[in-house]
Amino acid sequence: MSTTLDTDICIIGGGVAGLWLNARLRKAGYHTVLIERGALGGGQSVKSQGIIHGGIKYALGGKLNAATEAIADMPNRWRQCLAGEGELDLSGVRVLSQHHYLWSPGSLISNLAGFFASKALRGRVDQIKGKALPTVFNNPGFKGKVYQLGELVLDVPDVIQRLAELSGDSLISDNNPHILRDDNGEIAGIQLTGTRVRASRYVLTAGEGTEGLLQDWGVSEPAMQRRPLQMVLVKGPDLPPLYAHCLGASPKPRLTVTTHPCEDGQWCWYLGGDLAEQGVNQAPDQLIDQARRELRELLPWIDLSACQWTTLPVNRAEPAQSGLVRPDNAYVQACHNALISWPTKLALAPNLSDLVMQELTRQQVTSTGHPPLPPDLPRPRVAAPLWDACFQ
Repeated sequence: MSTTLDTDICIIGGGVAGLWLNARLRKAGYHTVLIERGALGGGQSVKSQGIIHGGIKYALGGKLNAATEAIADMPNRWRQCLAGEGELDLSGVRVLSQHHYLWSPGSLISNLAGFFASKALRGRVDQIKGKALPTVFNNPGFKGKVYQLGELVLDVPDVIQRLAELSGDSLISDNNPHILRDDNGEIAGIQLTGTRVRASRYVLTAGEGTEGLLQDWGVSEPAMQRRPLQMVLVKGPDLPPLYAHCLGASPKPRLTVTTHPCEDGQWCWYLGGDLAEQGVNQAPDQLIDQARRELRELLPWIDLSACQWTTLPVNRAEPAQSGLVRPDNAYVQACHNALISWPTKLALAPNLSDLVMQELTRQQVTSTGHPPLPPDLPRPRVAAPLWDACFQ
């Protein structure tokens, strides 16, 4: 016999966006249930580079305007939370780097791009020199320029763990949640193994999995698009920390590098940017060869001979846009008694929660009070960091 659990808000999808929203709703007094079919953060979140963007990519393409101010404010909002003074208490979460950097290897086009970015961001980019340079650039062989951004880089598994703690007893694990459709087209409930969840509103925050949930529900809009990447991972014992976009001839970063700790004490460079976008259709060995050539050209003084190399396919799920254009901000769309959402970027999780809470206020959805969830429900685990698993 199926037990029915009643709640104010049922969230499906436990990545950073769903967990952030869940924590904010609970803090605002709502009773919530969050359902995760795998590990918390185990989809797109744990594959993120952990950069809390502030709009630099828009500036490089000449696209910093009023519509992108939401992302421009994200680093400050995250920093407030990390200090224990924001909308959520993330104090204790590991910060991998207090700054992300723009790195120009020295070509005329790259230098102009860096200069343009600094002007467009109105002082949020500062050129740094000498002893202020990150260690990796303190070498006579480096002839380029480095700009310090007001962005930071976080240990995403640590973020997920903290958000899970803020979720209290609201998390449920189920490997096959099924949307029950009412005769009027609304969601009648979420059927789990031996349990049914019934809510005033449902919020889909499952990233790439949202498409399947909509199909299960029998709803075709809003549609989803995928932005595929093939990331490159480089693991070694003596890699220096590097958190930077390398500028190239186009508005897109030629290479984006972040550095992550492995369980065995080694470090992993995680390579994205245009390398990962253009590498989607390449065989892993071909992409690794290209990454080797890029790093040998850009950082020839770094010895990578003892490093391990591998690749990781990643799909970024986004609301469908004409011409597959990348969305600027988080996306939330009301549909019957549900809200369909995609954060589009890790940094925009607070923005997504704003949009959901604004819509709940508009719809006059309030807390009606519900008892705590039964203690014997299956609880999802937190996704393990991928840096070691990728090399097994």
